[in-house]
Amino acid sequence: MSDEDDIILSELDDEELVQQMFDDLYDGLKEEIEEGVNILLERKWEPYDILTKALVGGMTIVGADFRDGILFVPEVLLAANAMKGGMFILKPLLAETGAPRVGKMVIGTVKGDIHDIGKNLVSMMMEGAGFEVVDLGINNPVENYLTAIEEEGPDILGMSALLTTTMPYMKVVIDTMIEQGIRDDYVVLVGGAPLNEEFGKAIGADAYCRDAAVAVETAKDFMSRKHNQMSA
Repeated sequence: MSDEDDIILSELDDEELVQQMFDDLYDGLKEEIEEGVNILLERKWEPYDILTKALVGGMTIVGADFRDGILFVPEVLLAANAMKGGMFILKPLLAETGAPRVGKMVIGTVKGDIHDIGKNLVSMMMEGAGFEVVDLGINNPVENYLTAIEEEGPDILGMSALLTTTMPYMKVVIDTMIEQGIRDDYVVLVGGAPLNEEFGKAIGADAYCRDAAVAVETAKDFMSRKHNQMSA
């Protein structure tokens, strides 16, 4: 980023700067996002407000256009990477202030499957929506999921598969959770190219998510219902 760009960003008022950050996120401009976050921090913005109003606000636009076919995977990955630049600055500050989070998700590709682009996209989009995400990576046996659930205490478990041969392993994980009496404690979301809604229902998942944008919307929906039940 040039010094000239620095001056332009710093000369914007708060509302203009947030709007510019929306544009920069959309264009995947990581350095500009980092600069915007630092400027707002200098102006005494709360880290949580920067997260929700500037970063999550911008990624919401990205997610909607991805869902509607206006943006595609490479562009969304760039936007998510820019978001991560801002999050890297904010994460320790959010931890210090004990800022509320939307929810927590453990996600991983199932045993036998080494595909991770879709999973990575979901992880980044979920972080962009204000979720804390624990990414287990690829080729996860049931033990990995169970250990992560126990150690991390997530609200949501996400499983991904790209091969028809590995899809059934999702049911192994869910059945094991049922056997251990913990299935109803978590929302289970599944996704991947060969899956469909019928498969998701058949294996006992809470929902099938056809892409990352739908995963975010579905997760938010489940979390809002959970919060409503808790406050009822």
